[in-house]
Amino acid sequence: MAVATSAQAQVSKAPAYPLITHNPYFSIWSNTDTLNKSVTHHWTGQEQSLLGVVKVDNQFYRFMGQAEIQYKAILPISEEQAYSCKYLADEQPAEGWQNTAFNDANWKTGAAPFGDERFKAGTQWIGKDLYTRRKFTLSKIPEGHLMLRVFHDDGAEVYLNGHLVSTIQGANGDYEPFQLTEQAKSYLTTGENVLAVHCKNTGGGSWLDAGLEYQVTNKSDIDIKLAEQTNVNISATQTTYNFKCGTVNLKVTFTSPLILNNLATLTTPVSYITYQATANDGKPHTVNVYQGVSTNVAVNRPYQEVQADKYNKNGLSILKAGTTEQPVLQKKGDNLRIDWGYVYVAATGAKQYITTSSEAEAAFYNNKPNAAVNKTGKQLMLNTVVSLGTVGKAPVSRFVAVGYDDLYSVQYFTNNLKPWWRNSAGANMDGLLSQAVKNYNSVLAQCKATDDKIYQDAKAAGGENYAQLGVLAYRQSVAAHQLVKSPDGELLFLSKENFSNGSINTVDVTYPSAPLYLLYNPELLKGMLNGIFYYSESGKWTKPFAAHDLGTYPIANGQTYGEDMPVEECGNMIILTAAIVKADKDIAYAKKHWKTLTTWTNFLGQAGFDPENQLCTDDFAGHLAHNANLSVKAIVAIGAYAQMAAMMGEKETAEKYRAMAADMAQKWEQIANAGDHYALVFKSNDTWSQKYNMVWDKVLNLDLFPQKVYDTEIKYYLTKQKEFGLPLDSRKTYTKSDWILWTAAMTDNANDFNALVNPVYQFATQTPSRVPLTDWHETVDGRMIGFQARSVVGGYFMKVLRNKMQNK
Repeated sequence: MAVATSAQAQVSKAPAYPLITHNPYFSIWSNTDTLNKSVTHHWTGQEQSLLGVVKVDNQFYRFMGQAEIQYKAILPISEEQAYSCKYLADEQPAEGWQNTAFNDANWKTGAAPFGDERFKAGTQWIGKDLYTRRKFTLSKIPEGHLMLRVFHDDGAEVYLNGHLVSTIQGANGDYEPFQLTEQAKSYLTTGENVLAVHCKNTGGGSWLDAGLEYQVTNKSDIDIKLAEQTNVNISATQTTYNFKCGTVNLKVTFTSPLILNNLATLTTPVSYITYQATANDGKPHTVNVYQGVSTNVAVNRPYQEVQADKYNKNGLSILKAGTTEQPVLQKKGDNLRIDWGYVYVAATGAKQYITTSSEAEAAFYNNKPNAAVNKTGKQLMLNTVVSLGTVGKAPVSRFVAVGYDDLYSVQYFTNNLKPWWRNSAGANMDGLLSQAVKNYNSVLAQCKATDDKIYQDAKAAGGENYAQLGVLAYRQSVAAHQLVKSPDGELLFLSKENFSNGSINTVDVTYPSAPLYLLYNPELLKGMLNGIFYYSESGKWTKPFAAHDLGTYPIANGQTYGEDMPVEECGNMIILTAAIVKADKDIAYAKKHWKTLTTWTNFLGQAGFDPENQLCTDDFAGHLAHNANLSVKAIVAIGAYAQMAAMMGEKETAEKYRAMAADMAQKWEQIANAGDHYALVFKSNDTWSQKYNMVWDKVLNLDLFPQKVYDTEIKYYLTKQKEFGLPLDSRKTYTKSDWILWTAAMTDNANDFNALVNPVYQFATQTPSRVPLTDWHETVDGRMIGFQARSVVGGYFMKVLRNKMQNK
């Protein structure tokens, strides 16, 4: 069974490597260049272990992942086990408060955690200083590394039996493990101990919950070697690794079939892991592959209890696991994993069993699988062993299918919506898995065609380095969305604002993401706009400009971002609607929403040219008045509205708004002109910024700004470049890589284009930040500033889009 991969060389180096990527919750990555040098992770950084070992004759080689690090609690945090302790809030404690012998009888007793109303806190605390004392008894000192697990907001000082063992600055926003020193561990004693913490809230939210645990070490007497990774290749839908395992070569391919022009395939939440072996010495060898999938894929926290089951259905051997709690759509926020629904591992003719994570490999090595058909516990492992039989010169392949059924994906204005594939009559996960296995060859053929097209389109538009950036962006962008059907039957392609604030369907995330979807399926871009249009047209959103978002993922019941971006979001919605009708060569979508578009355009006519002090999509840089780039967006949007009016046959309307946009553009050129460049803010000649919004003037063929503006800006930008890219503007040296590629797409000069793109390629291949591609990085050293795994890298395809649109 051959693996369909592109013969074309694509990408061999990435900040992180996509393995299983479907949506914001089902998304597993390797953060090291070598697959067996680290545990695999969810994009948020939490461990979701995929473990792979091949047995060649009688020798074992680990080729994928590492065993999950196991921790055992000495003092559980409150999410693992409820507890109470002594505390003092906003009072100065007596001297020696952290010591074991201190008398805390006059302190209050409260349930953990302590904090604000972000979650259901055990004890409310919204003050400045919190002191806690938690007593515990040990019968013996643990052997493994001592770990502090703490969620602190803001800084914390941690004492063990009166000794300061950790000082932590700032807020961490989630439970995080910190390894304590051997000196700190030496302060533990058999008998009574005290963990004392001082948390200082300097502003904003407040939170404290802390516990102690130790690392459990597992030893094996079996000789396990590391497979030698010889190369890795990333294409749009696949990541392929090659290994030398002694006398056998092993190719392992992860396929997530994100085919944008085939919604049935796109929305099937099943990835394939394919193993292809050949002998490298010309002799026959017996080959068996072990694949472990951690049940952490189905939990938010590793200490949540799961139920795992083994069964057979439709000729498949299947493992299934999910939390016993099943809190469907009960949590919302950014740094969260799914803890409802079920993960599945399916294969034909395979041996499957369920163990704890710590027992998983040993059961394979010793050929003693657990015979039980179900198991309840924490941090379990779903284990599959596939036999490739006798392998010689001819390649032998087998695969497993790994899927996730989230039951319900999002809540949309109080309606719980199923994933797209579940809208088919009688759809269930067993049937979906059966179909996915049956369609393996045809799906991989679709993947090969997609891989080739994505790569070749980008290479033709901008060259090899640009093509590789597009390949890196593709799966990440698509997998930051979930596709569902609205109660009215409309397609909704809802993004999560990953590693930012967790918003759902953020308009200024849709805007930079759009080029990828305009190119390969404009219906998906409509699905990114439909919810925002509905929000306004239903009367749920009553302001004369577009909303920022629909809520906090996965709850889309209305905007939760604390501040509006009036000019930004109106401009985004109008420009993207114009791009859709141009891509469709049909005015129907704009006509459907014409009244709303007119309201937003009139708002821009009044407030868009010289924006007041407000946020734009670059909100991380703060408020800005007289923002010249934001003004460009408003001007282009008004021009785009005029273009749509002309398509509708509304001649007078088209002429009116075209004249308005042209007049604004002329005035903009005068007041933004700073001599050898155009300013960041009007009449401030010592400032500058990337005018990336202007690219739509080219893409939509509006011809609002004269060519000398583009030429002047590009020439100036080339004098401001740093090693890892062009800074966003004159305020800082950080940048947004999506905006650089939009800026580069404004030039018709290949040398200038490459000069802007190549430092971004250098960043992508040399950044020390080993996370799914960040779009906000420092141009001086290539480090991530913030954001990761976001859909906005779909904007890397802007040059491809501009070339395509110019031919329409």
